[in-house]
Amino acid sequence: MYVLRSVTTRMTSEARQDMVSGKNDQGFLPELGCDPSARRFHRDQIIPTGEKPLKKLALLTMCIIVCGLVSVPAFAGVSISSPGNGSTVGQSVNFVASSSSSCSQGVASMGIYPSPYQLAYVSNGSYLNTSLNLSPGTYNVVVVEWDYCGGATTANVTIYVKSGQSGVYVTAPANNSTVGSPANFAATATTACPSGVATMGIYTGPNQLAYVGNGATLNTSLSLGPGTYNATLVEWDYCGGAATAPVTFTVASSGKVISNIQSSGGWNGYAQQPPDYSDCTWCTPSGPGTTWAMYQFNHSLTLSGNSTQFNIGGNIPYSDVLWNNHLIGDLSSQGMPDSSHTLVPTLHDFTYDVYFYSSNANVAEALEFDVNQFFNGMGFTWGHECRVQDGHEWDVWDNTNHRWVATGISCYPNMNSWNHLVIQVSRTSDNQLLYRSITLNGQTSTLNWTYPPFSAPGWWGITVNYQMDGNYQQAPYTVYVDQLNFTYQ
Repeated sequence: MYVLRSVTTRMTSEARQDMVSGKNDQGFLPELGCDPSARRFHRDQIIPTGEKPLKKLALLTMCIIVCGLVSVPAFAGVSISSPGNGSTVGQSVNFVASSSSSCSQGVASMGIYPSPYQLAYVSNGSYLNTSLNLSPGTYNVVVVEWDYCGGATTANVTIYVKSGQSGVYVTAPANNSTVGSPANFAATATTACPSGVATMGIYTGPNQLAYVGNGATLNTSLSLGPGTYNATLVEWDYCGGAATAPVTFTVASSGKVISNIQSSGGWNGYAQQPPDYSDCTWCTPSGPGTTWAMYQFNHSLTLSGNSTQFNIGGNIPYSDVLWNNHLIGDLSSQGMPDSSHTLVPTLHDFTYDVYFYSSNANVAEALEFDVNQFFNGMGFTWGHECRVQDGHEWDVWDNTNHRWVATGISCYPNMNSWNHLVIQVSRTSDNQLLYRSITLNGQTSTLNWTYPPFSAPGWWGITVNYQMDGNYQQAPYTVYVDQLNFTYQ
C-alpha cells in the first residue's frame, strides 16, 4: 500500500456544519542412496459526481496544503492505495483510500480534490472507493478526511490522465514493488472502440488468467504465495480489440528467502533406475541406460536472466533423474552449515516457489518437487509429483509406507509457456509432516494432510529436490527452471 504523508488541522464549526449539511456554491464533474534426501521411489509404487465543492472547506484544505498549519498525531492520517503516486491512468480514475483520526468519535467523512478548490467527491466514514471521470492532464490530487471533532487530515497523489487511445493503466501494485497477500490490483482502461471496454482481466503469469471483471475499472485482491510475479493486466473491448499492461511485483513472506537456487552451486544429479530406484552410483550423465544434463545460466529462455536447462533421455524405460541441493546444514551450498545444530530444529514452515517451462514435457511420466528436513534422527520428505502421462494428477509422498498417495488434484502443466508452482508445507509441533497447499498457475488446492516422519540417523539439514521421470519409451524431454525460491521460517 502506498502511504502518503498526511497533515492535520482543525476545522471551524461553520465549515463542519456546511460539510455535513452538503451546502455548496460551485460544481465540479469529475520437489535410496547414501543421501536420504535423494531417497525416491518411482511412482509405480479461482462517475458519481459526489457532492459539489464547499467553498469554506476548500479554502480550509488549501490552507492545510499551502500554509502548512500542521499538527500530526502518529495515529491519524490518510492512506491512498489507488492510484499510485506518479502513475498514468485513463480518464476513469479509481480512487481507494482509508483514514484514521485521533478524535475519539472517529472519522466522519472523506473527500477528493482533483485540483485546488474543486471538491469532486464526498463519502461518509473512514474508507473511500470510487471512480471519477477526469479530463486528460496532470492532477495533484488531495484526499481529505474530516473527523467528528472538527479535525482534518490530507494526503497528496500526483497522476497523469491520458485519453484518445486504447490502453490499460495500472495503479496497484506498483511496478517492482513488494506487497503482501492478498495483493490488491487496481487499474483502468480506455479504448478507441465506440462501444467501450467490455471486460478486464489479470494474468498472474503466462497463460494464468486469475481474474476477470466487467467494465473499464478493475479493483480486486488476489491471494498469492510468496515470490516474484510477472503479471499482465488486459482489457477487452466490444469491438474485438484488446490492450495490455505488464507489472512485476514480489509477494513478501514473513520468513527468510533463498532466491534463484536454479543458478546456485551445490546441485548433484543421480540416475534412478528400475527395479529399486536407488541412486545409481556407477551411472554417468552419458549413461549407461539413463542420460541427463543440467545447463545453468541460460539467457535466452528465462524470466530472471538466468534459467537452468534440465534434460533426460536414455534407453531404460521408466528411469528417472533426481537433482538435489543442500541448502542448510550438512553440505550447505548457501554457507549455512549449522555446525552447532541450533538452527535446523527451529524451522518448521517452508515454501517451494518455482517457474518451469517445456515444449515437450507432455511425454514425462512425472515431474517431482520436494522439500527435505533432517535432525535428531528424523527425516521429513515432503514429496510432490505431477503425474503427466499417468493421469494428470498430483501425488504426495507417504514417508513411512514408502508410497505415493493420489490427492485428487489435477495437474495440467502448460506446454510452450511458463508455469508457476508454489508448494507450502510445514512440520507440526509434534513432528508430523503437514502438506498444506499446492498452487499451479494461480489455482490453489488446500490439503492439510499429515504423515509421520521416517528414520534418518546421522543427517542434519534442509534440502530441495527437482526430479524428472521417464515414460515407458524413456522419451527424451527438456525442462527449463527459473526463479526457484525457497522460503523458510
